[in-house]
Amino acid sequence: MKSLRQDAPPADSGFILVAVLWIVAALATLASVYSVYAVNTAAASHVADDRLQAEAAIRGGVELAVFQVLAAPESARPTHGAFDAQIGQTKVSVRYASEGGRVDLNAAPKELLAGLFSAIGVGDAAAASDADRVIGWRTKATPNAENPEAAMYKTAGLRYPPRQAPFANTLELNLVLGLPPPIVERILPDVTVFSGKAQVDLVNAAPETLAALPGMTPDILHKVLQARAANPDDSKSLKELLGPTGERVTTDAFKTLRAAIRVDLEHGRRIQAEVVFRLADKGDEPYDIVFWRDDFDGPL
Repeated sequence: MKSLRQDAPPADSGFILVAVLWIVAALATLASVYSVYAVNTAAASHVADDRLQAEAAIRGGVELAVFQVLAAPESARPTHGAFDAQIGQTKVSVRYASEGGRVDLNAAPKELLAGLFSAIGVGDAAAASDADRVIGWRTKATPNAENPEAAMYKTAGLRYPPRQAPFANTLELNLVLGLPPPIVERILPDVTVFSGKAQVDLVNAAPETLAALPGMTPDILHKVLQARAANPDDSKSLKELLGPTGERVTTDAFKTLRAAIRVDLEHGRRIQAEVVFRLADKGDEPYDIVFWRDDFDGPL
């Protein structure tokens, strides 16, 4: 009996075997988790690296555009332009134009705003109402007086009042009472909060923006667009074609420009950006950036 007890395996050997197998399984799981972590970390690092390269290339494109504008005498500075450049192994394509080609939501009169809504297909009565709501959003309320604009928002069941201060961003149009999202989407490319002028830049305004000018007719618009395509630098003749409608346009240079920038990285990824920059009158820097959006913020 004694010899039989000596040949039997120890009582805890089964536990040790299970423990070893458990440790091996745990190590395998840990290795798998680390592998996934390493892959994700590498991917995240790659994305971060792409962003750094893209931001550097975008800023480089802006600086090249600023140089192109400031290199000319002030009286002959270009109000629009385009160029392609290569920064290291990264390709940059830049198209820029005066921000004055857009209607300023904070400065445009009702007639111009209503004309812009009409130009994208809104009926005349609705266009006038939409223009009123835009002006109501940006107009400061009279202290200690009734606020009919705010009352309209409350009656409509909205949980917020109108800003009653200048638009900080064109996307605020989505909050304006009575403006459907499809209308806002169509009008966004033609509006700004950065020009600061009631008039629009005749040379750089889109056809839809020129069509919004009070008194504009299809015939006049056709002649202006033809003349502008043939000789965009003859701003005086262009303005004469408009007649009385010319009161709503300007041919003066704007210090704020918008650049559409495309960046092609070495490994093939493409990033697009939109940057608004303002030429500086004084200081150490020749410009400052007032708006920046790229694909890392969401697809343009």
